[in-house]
Amino acid sequence: MAESPYAALHDRFRRIGAVRDAEAVLHWDLATMMPKGGAQARGEQLAVLKSLRHGMLVATETGERLQAATEDVTLDPWQQANVREMRRLWAHATALREPQVEALSRAATNCEAVWRQARADSDFPRVLPYFAKLLELVREAAQAKAERLGLSPYDALLDEYEPDGRAADIDTLFADLASFLPDFLPSVVERQAQAAKPAEPEGPFPIEAQQATALRLMRSLGFEFDRGRLDVSLHPFCGGTPDDVRITTRYDEDDFRSALMGVLHETGHALYERGLPADWRGQPVGEARGMVLHESQSLLIEMQVCRSKAFLEFAAPMLREAFGGSGPAWQADNLYRHYTHVEPGFIRVDADEVTYPAHVILRYELERAMIGGDLAPADLPGAWADGMRRLLGLAPPDDRRGCLQDIHWYDGAWGYFPTYTLGAIAAAQIFAAAIKAAPQILDEIARGDFTTLLGWLRVHLHGKGSLASSRDLLIEATGKPLETTAFRAHLYRRYFGE
Repeated sequence: MAESPYAALHDRFRRIGAVRDAEAVLHWDLATMMPKGGAQARGEQLAVLKSLRHGMLVATETGERLQAATEDVTLDPWQQANVREMRRLWAHATALREPQVEALSRAATNCEAVWRQARADSDFPRVLPYFAKLLELVREAAQAKAERLGLSPYDALLDEYEPDGRAADIDTLFADLASFLPDFLPSVVERQAQAAKPAEPEGPFPIEAQQATALRLMRSLGFEFDRGRLDVSLHPFCGGTPDDVRITTRYDEDDFRSALMGVLHETGHALYERGLPADWRGQPVGEARGMVLHESQSLLIEMQVCRSKAFLEFAAPMLREAFGGSGPAWQADNLYRHYTHVEPGFIRVDADEVTYPAHVILRYELERAMIGGDLAPADLPGAWADGMRRLLGLAPPDDRRGCLQDIHWYDGAWGYFPTYTLGAIAAAQIFAAAIKAAPQILDEIARGDFTTLLGWLRVHLHGKGSLASSRDLLIEATGKPLETTAFRAHLYRRYFGE
């Protein structure tokens, strides 16, 4: 009996997924273990793998089978959703020629390798030629995808990270934030300035102790170390595969707080990956439903859970033990004041939740301008400084704390940045729904028990993979599409109600 078109597609996309997973592990190794001299060879390896994956996607038989599977009325809802997701990936892939895919991959790997040293030396001119070349290729790909998908070039890039995401919807949500954050921020800063400064925990804080504490907290949250690991990289990230999750952080012996929250943030990503439907491993429908929900899960863990009073009641004794601390500086209330301190700063990943949206809005504005051809790569440092002054009232003293601080653009990830703040909005909305459904969650967090919360997330989000759109999944979980109401309420409650 001949294999059905759907069965053939299922097998093809399983193989495509395996190639993609191999790329993910090679990327993790590039960022954590690979010696500098391996960059060129790694670039070639990744380019070949991406070319192979692209070829499997755009093959004539893939399109023919997709058409036949789309018309197959015998498929169940999961299979239908799988075909829908296959078609989306196929549409993106068929917009580009194989040489474009290889050229983009090589340019991104080369640019990232140079960025690492340029960032360390705060030397934007060093990476500029590579950056300009990469941007040129990204713009060409964006235009090709725009024509194929019937979207604007920026929306075509955004669609890769957030399916069906559109700049017009982002503009509406960001305008809503802009209507209250400019007044809210100074009021929070003034209120905190009127109180006595929180006591500073005394360091240094040995990296070994920081790592050991991070591992303990990861285990408490539900991270499975037989399915993942924690390492060090220049820029914290979560990578690997759902059954082999790789997360990283970076340590500072003078301050344990940033690294610890970085780990907890990435643990949120990892928990989402691990909770994706196991029956659909390697299939598009079994993958995470876009970066808005992915970022919502990391920010739910970091901002909603781990910066809460309840969590710090649980974590404070562990931190005192790890660093030999004692006295008022190590009490939960004092640590809470540190973790909810609001102050404009240069670095996005260290930003508090009130100023964080400004960092994202800046990057969103700049990348749209660069994709649209309205901002030349050479003018990025100046435009970055101007935007920081306008949005946060300060300008970076050097490029390392300015336009070189993030890896995304130098690694070819364009259209990703807005998902961070959209994820923060979604995180507040999802956490509020979880608390409404199971009010005991807050008391459990204070005891270091995250079972109910994780179980609720597994049922309502993680286990659904890409069965529905982000909008529909959010409505099913919270009763509403994405809106800023819960995010605003969270900020007012944390900074004026507690």
